[in-house]
This record gives sequence, C-alpha cells and structure tokens, in this order.
Amino acid sequence: MKRLFIKQKLFSIGEKFTVKDHTEKDVYYVEGSFMKIPKTFSIRNASGEEVALITKKTFSFLPKFFVEVNGQEVLTIRKDFSILKPRYTIDAANIEVRGNWWEMDFQVLRQGKVVGYVSKKWFTWGDSYEVQILDEKMEKIIVAIVIAIDCVKADQANASTIHTSS
Repeated sequence: MKRLFIKQKLFSIGEKFTVKDHTEKDVYYVEGSFMKIPKTFSIRNASGEEVALITKKTFSFLPKFFVEVNGQEVLTIRKDFSILKPRYTIDAANIEVRGNWWEMDFQVLRQGKVVGYVSKKWFTWGDSYEVQILDEKMEKIIVAIVIAIDCVKADQANASTIHTSS
C-alpha cells in the first residue's frame, strides 16, 4: 500500500497543490490555470511531465468536468439539475467512487474492487487529503479524482458566494 498526501498551497496565483509521499518527497505538482478559459488543472510528475489534465467544460448549462490521464479521458463529473441541494454524478468506465465524496471521505473501486481510500485532513491551512493506494496502476487516476472533486467543490462554493452576494 502506498500513501500520498495532497496539500493545497495557500496564497498562490491560481490554485496549486503538491502531492507528497510518506517521506515528504514531492511526487506530483498540480497547477490550475489562472484567468484562462476553459479552466484546467494540470497534474505533473516530479520530472515535470503532464500525467493528467482536468478541464471544466465551458458554455454548458450545468458544470461539467473532464478528467484525462495519460491522454485518455477516464471520467466525467457533472452537476445534476436539482432545486434544493447540489447533486453531482461521476461517470467512469469500471471506476466507482463510494462513500461521502462531497466530504472527501470515500473509496475508489475498479470493477468492484477497492483500489484506494481518500480522507480529508481537518484543522489544516488549505485543503489537505490523505490518499491510500492499494493498486499502484490506479495512482494517477486516484490523484486526478481527488483534485477534480476538490475543483468541483470550489466551483460550487464560488457559485454559492456569487448567488448569495447578489
């Protein structure tokens, strides 16, 4: 089992995260585009090579995010139409997210088998997550899922702020 720690960098232009292993060695760097349409998050390995890309679809009625790993689309997160409480759906071939992913406490399954666990670390500056990876072939996908869900949550929070301040 491999453990990774995803930590949002505060006070940076654009949204940035670092992903470290249990020895605090940098494994991935995540950088969100700043003032760019469409909004993207690039996940790069320690050598600087892009291994995943998250893109928010522009000009759609409801928010939709596409996640690519190694150039292939692996999942989509889309907001469902609902009146009272925001609801989202994760569409992915053979991948399922089970648990409370809105609170960042969930399992990632592939073909019904658990391949990783994600939990939010509370009482930290910025968002911070612990990721346990049981199938290392799924590592990039699991990291991309965590960043994508965090992006969806931030987008929802920004939309709520705009609506309540109007």
